[in-house]
Amino acid sequence: MPADLIHLVRHGEVENPEGVLYGRIPGFGLSRLGHRMASASADSLKAHGAPVRALVASPLQRTRESAAPWAEAFGLETAIDERLIEPTNRYEGRRGGFAKSVVRPAEWPWIVNPLKPSWGEAYVSIAARTLAAVDAAWRSIDDGDVVLVSHQLPIWMVHRSLLGQRLFHDPRRRRCSLSSITTLARRGDAFVEVDYREPAAALQAAAVDTGAV
Repeated sequence: MPADLIHLVRHGEVENPEGVLYGRIPGFGLSRLGHRMASASADSLKAHGAPVRALVASPLQRTRESAAPWAEAFGLETAIDERLIEPTNRYEGRRGGFAKSVVRPAEWPWIVNPLKPSWGEAYVSIAARTLAAVDAAWRSIDDGDVVLVSHQLPIWMVHRSLLGQRLFHDPRRRRCSLSSITTLARRGDAFVEVDYREPAAALQAAAVDTGAV
C-alpha cells in the first residue's frame, strides 16, 4: 500500500527585518522564534505517535531549516522536491508590492489580471505542481506518513483545489499559519483534507508573518 497520510507543513517565522517580500531570494532563513516553531510542529506529530517514514522539503533555506527538527525527531534524511517551492513573484525584494504598482505605469501589466495572477506564477500552475508532489510522496513509501515542508501559497492552493473552490482568493484570509500542519488522506482516486492543526499557536503572538507571496 502507498502512504497513509501526507502532512503539508509550512515553515516557521523567517528572519526578515526589512519586511520585504522574500519569495525565492536566497539567504532568508528562520529566525530564532522560527526554529522554535518548526520544533513545536515536529514535536506535535511525534507526541501523537505519527508513523512518519519520509521527509521532503522545498529547496529554499527556510523550508530546509524547518525540516531539520523533523529529520532529527524521526531519524530521516530530508529529500528535496522543487515542486514544493515558493511561487515566482515580480515583487520579490520589495516592500509594498501591489499598492506601489498602481502609481508606476511601467508595472501596470503586472497587475492587469489578479485572477491569474499576472504578477507571478499562475494559481493553476502552483496547484498542479504541488499536487503532483503530494501524489509522488504518497506513492514513495509502502506504509506510514510523509511530511512535505513547503510554503503558504502552495499549501493553500492544494486546500482550495481539494475543496473544489476557485483558486483566486483574498491572501489575508488564508488559513495556513507558520509551522501549521495540513493533513491529507487518499480516498479512492483523490486526496481529501482530513486535519489542520497549529502546533506553534502559542508562539504566533510574538511572530511576524510578512514576506510570503
